[in-house]
Amino acid sequence: MGKQAAKRRQADNEAIATATMLRGSPQKLNLVATSIRGMKVEKALASLSFNRRRNAQDVRKVLQSAIANAENNHNLDVDSLIVAEASVGKALTMKRFRARARGRVGKIVKPFSRLRIIVREVEETA
Repeated sequence: MGKQAAKRRQADNEAIATATMLRGSPQKLNLVATSIRGMKVEKALASLSFNRRRNAQDVRKVLQSAIANAENNHNLDVDSLIVAEASVGKALTMKRFRARARGRVGKIVKPFSRLRIIVREVEETA
């Protein structure tokens, strides 16, 4: 009697991982995400581990989670995975203020970001 299971939103050769409340602006996070799009996952992990940006470690964690999802949940071969998509979006923005001279206020915005990484298994051609 219950509800039918929802259809899977990805293809059978894809796995996904998301992070929702990453501290930092989406513009800065997108610079790191752009650098790994279309790469093989081993090369992307190596690139992220030597990247000097602070957000690179967050992207690396999400990528490792997507790889683990592909291996454990969808039985995909880890050696033939590529980063199909790495999309960044806005989450909430904390608004703070700082007292300034003559009774004025200085606005401080602290943005958060969302990151979604999709890895896809590709057939290697000889």
